[in-house]
Amino acid sequence: MKQAQRVSRAWSWFHQFPAPLQELAGVRLLAALGAGGVIYLTPMVFHLEAFSASSVTQGLAAAAVAGTAGRLVSGLLLDRGLAVSRPVLLALAIGFLADAVLLGAHGFGGYLIGQVLMGIAVGLYWPAIELAVPLACPPLPSARAFALVRTADAAGIAAGALLGAALAAAGWLRGIYVVDMAAQSLLALVLLRRPLPTARPRRRQARGGGAAWVLPLLPVLAVTLLATGMQALMQSALPLDLVRGAPMRPALPESLGALTIGLQLSLLLALQWPVGQALARRPVRDGLGLGLGSFALGSLLLALSALLPFGAALMIAAQLPLALAEAAFLPTATEAIVELTPPSHRGLALALFSQCFAVSALAAPLLAGWLLDRQGHAIGLWLTMAALLLLGLVPVARLEGLQRRNLLAVLSGEGEGGDLEILYRLPLEQEPDRAKPPG
Repeated sequence: MKQAQRVSRAWSWFHQFPAPLQELAGVRLLAALGAGGVIYLTPMVFHLEAFSASSVTQGLAAAAVAGTAGRLVSGLLLDRGLAVSRPVLLALAIGFLADAVLLGAHGFGGYLIGQVLMGIAVGLYWPAIELAVPLACPPLPSARAFALVRTADAAGIAAGALLGAALAAAGWLRGIYVVDMAAQSLLALVLLRRPLPTARPRRRQARGGGAAWVLPLLPVLAVTLLATGMQALMQSALPLDLVRGAPMRPALPESLGALTIGLQLSLLLALQWPVGQALARRPVRDGLGLGLGSFALGSLLLALSALLPFGAALMIAAQLPLALAEAAFLPTATEAIVELTPPSHRGLALALFSQCFAVSALAAPLLAGWLLDRQGHAIGLWLTMAALLLLGLVPVARLEGLQRRNLLAVLSGEGEGGDLEILYRLPLEQEPDRAKPPG
């Protein structure tokens, strides 16, 4: 009886959101369910094929390079009015092919082709699925909408990774690709029947603003590179670090390594909505600062886990700040891009934001693979990341001033975005009076 009441309350809570946003959350949940095992457990699949750490991370870097063009093309076409569902459907078709290649790959050539195809699919997918959030959320503020869809992402990825752990325990780790293919097939059928929201055409502004709209985004993009670098290491270096071991920490079997990854993702699921909801009421600098600080703490704990006798306990403890960091940073950074970008450039802005994932996925795994093969452990890698993440707090401190200048330009009619659909979250004691939309 109590269980039924909990389910009923959860269903009622979900139905407080606009119907298009509910559907979008369902789409992202299903996509993440398939991708969860592929993202986090592919390094383990090819570790079992006796690939070196460098070989595994070279494939991940190739995927990042392949995704770069897809992101830019997707963003540019979206700004020119392409329906949001089109890049997503193309991404699903290419991703299905990538899974099929990886499922049968045993040599580096097949692995590389599969990763390149996967990178193209991811590049097409992310700008479109992120742009769908502000299109689907009215009248809900976009900050809360991003918290909801990131919760759906976290639920799907956690479930996918835990399913991958079960497949690893059953001796069929490659089954993660079959799960992803099934999820993508179902998702394509859903989108063909119920397409995602599409932006209404906007009148072109007479005066040209050039690329000046990019300048306020630079601090956000800079710190996003650091955070996504850490996220890329969670998907590449951490699985290898777990199964290879460290000076004071024994290597874990693949099934336990997958469960450790699943623990972090389960914590992320538990934290994503309450953390995202709380930060939706705060200035974006607070969420970004919390995310960077928590990533730095988690990275430091990972380094110490290799040096101390109770390293396994520290490795497990590190999963909490890492999960908190991801829950705080990603929805806040996406919202910061939306807040700082004129509506007519949001497709390309989100493509640039998505490029941070691509750049990090290129550089971070290559560096990680080189260090792991050279040093035999990841201590230097985690210590370096902790220092860089703390340095990232410096540009975060500049964001409030940029937000204020943009808001004043919008309110005075001097900047693009005069429809006031951007919600600026500034400290309450200094917050300017919000203008009410006409009507």
